Amino acid sequence: MANFALEKAAGGRVAGVDEVGRGPLAGPVLAAAVVFPTGVPRKLAGLLDDSKKLTAEQRLAAFMALHASGRAEIGVGAASVGEIHRLNILRAAMLAMERAIAHLPAPPDLALVDGNRPPDLPCPVRCVVGGDARCLSIAAASIVAKVLRDRAMTRLAVRFPGYGWDTNVGYATEFHREALQRLGPTRHHRPDFGSVAQLTLDLTD
Repeated sequence: MANFALEKAAGGRVAGVDEVGRGPLAGPVLAAAVVFPTGVPRKLAGLLDDSKKLTAEQRLAAFMALHASGRAEIGVGAASVGEIHRLNILRAAMLAMERAIAHLPAPPDLALVDGNRPPDLPCPVRCVVGGDARCLSIAAASIVAKVLRDRAMTRLAVRFPGYGWDTNVGYATEFHREALQRLGPTRHHRPDFGSVAQLTLDLTD
């Protein structure tokens, strides 16, 4: 269960940072940064965990509670499909995290970043492997990023029907792969990824 121990030990303004969307065939990669300047109320802490462990309903409840609490500062950043293609997915994810930190209302003294690769941030960075299950601020960031990216893909599903983005949010489900074969890729598909790249190769043979 995530706790606030690492944030307390660090002192000062500590931002938890996480990203979602490295693996999908379509859509942006999105990152969030969350600071709890005065700590986390117990009731809110009980809602926060690694977003992958929560149901969609639990994530939404935690997301709404974060915004309603008045105790969380939140910054969000994204990198587009074009940037993913130009930079590669790892560098694009780093860029999204840099933008999330830049959108906080004030710069943090330290960033706790989920994973083992530090983005280039204007503050000290500590990487925390499995951080979304260990640190409340990273767990909160993972929830914010997941909810907002899912919402973005649901909106895109209305404009680009047939791929099931309202349910698969761009990931390579069987339905999504079959839709690619039937309908071809959209401008929101990542041209270097899996089934999209293979389809492009097949079309040029």
